[in-house]
Amino acid sequence: MKNIYALASLILLMVVVSCSSVSVYSDYDKATDFTGFKTYAFYKKGIDKVEISDLDKKRILRAIERELKAKGMVASDNPDLLVNIFTKSREKIDIYNNNSYYGWYPWYYGYGGYYGGGGYGFGYSNVSSSTEGTLFIDLIDARKKELAWQGIGVGILSYYKNVDKKEAKINEFVTNIMTQYPPQIEVSSN
Repeated sequence: MKNIYALASLILLMVVVSCSSVSVYSDYDKATDFTGFKTYAFYKKGIDKVEISDLDKKRILRAIERELKAKGMVASDNPDLLVNIFTKSREKIDIYNNNSYYGWYPWYYGYGGYYGGGGYGFGYSNVSSSTEGTLFIDLIDARKKELAWQGIGVGILSYYKNVDKKEAKINEFVTNIMTQYPPQIEVSSN
């Protein structure tokens, strides 16, 4: 019985660890020349509409700014790119059922005769819920007023009491998303 609980605990730990990462996706306009983008500014009108705390907005914007500067871009009042963000979240419910039952043994011959009867078993369900968050980072061609690139990060959100842990999670989201920019455009050889 102890082995079963140890195995269940190990499986739960593996699920929790595997859920801690951020899945990242990106999309872009293949006709865009990304080498021409050298400057950026945040799109305040769009960012103001995002329904998260102002503190978290600041954390996200600082992380994006750090990533763009690391790529050699500069903030400007006359930018090549406008940076916008938006978020969404959903409640994610996971159910694990373990309905094992070790059979029915109708004929058991033991000391002093035979016994007819049942076996033994156990069954339980484990329900857990978590909040899955999605962060979208849009890079808009300021001259054309068109979306040039979009990065998306999806991961499990936790409500941290520790501000440093919260900031680390936001940095993980942004850093993972921004690794996709600029896109590696494949040149086809015909």
